[in-house]
Amino acid sequence: MQKITIRDFLKKKGKEKITMLTVYDYSMAKVLSETNIDGVLVGDSLGMNVLGFPSTLQVDMEHMIHHTRAVSRASVRQLLVVDMPFMSYEPSIEVAVKNAGLLAREGADAVKLEGGIEVFDRVREIVKSGIPVMGHIGLTPQRYLTLGGYRTIKDEGRLVEDAMALEEAGVFSIVIENTLAEIAQKITEKVSVPTICIGAGPHCDGQILVIHDLLGLGDISPYFARKYLDLKKEIRDAVEKYVADVKSGSFPSEENYKTRDS
Repeated sequence: MQKITIRDFLKKKGKEKITMLTVYDYSMAKVLSETNIDGVLVGDSLGMNVLGFPSTLQVDMEHMIHHTRAVSRASVRQLLVVDMPFMSYEPSIEVAVKNAGLLAREGADAVKLEGGIEVFDRVREIVKSGIPVMGHIGLTPQRYLTLGGYRTIKDEGRLVEDAMALEEAGVFSIVIENTLAEIAQKITEKVSVPTICIGAGPHCDGQILVIHDLLGLGDISPYFARKYLDLKKEIRDAVEKYVADVKSGSFPSEENYKTRDS
């Protein structure tokens, strides 16, 4: 099957829903590469889901490069987007372009930045350098301190302005997080690039979820997520069965240790 590109995302606008999931490691990337998902995101949410950090603010470029390398080794056919972590693009345009380039060299097909009007110049110059950019407005977790926490963003005027600015700067799509569904719908109708929702209703051109939420591996299940599998329970049950089998002597059995021809 052919590699999915940003052109495929753009063609789906208003015609076919786009699907995305986060991914942080090689083994899960290999699994997702065999599915019909359109895109995967090496999200800075790996800070909480993989590294045990309290927020995304502790994630840096070293972390993102490490996990991008792991995922890219799976040679996923999906569009591979990578988050630019906190303070990897805020200091200056030069810093932003340099760090976007580092992620692209490690296999990113595109990078994602949080923010709207305030990151216009960063987005524009990264795109000019030849690296596709996915925007991210609404709840921007890297700015949760100035937002007063993880809350629903309801400022329709500012959200529309942010979306229009990102489109002008050259993004190929925009993530809209944790805002009212009717606002996300208006933005989707106003911009010519695909919108991808997370906690912003059904009216966007696509949806994205954290894979730990989908699989039931997270500590907390967000209201906007749907748990398709209780993998945490499945893992616990499997481990307990293994413990019981070892203690009872039923593992290993002969098939697990008998001599095999070399």
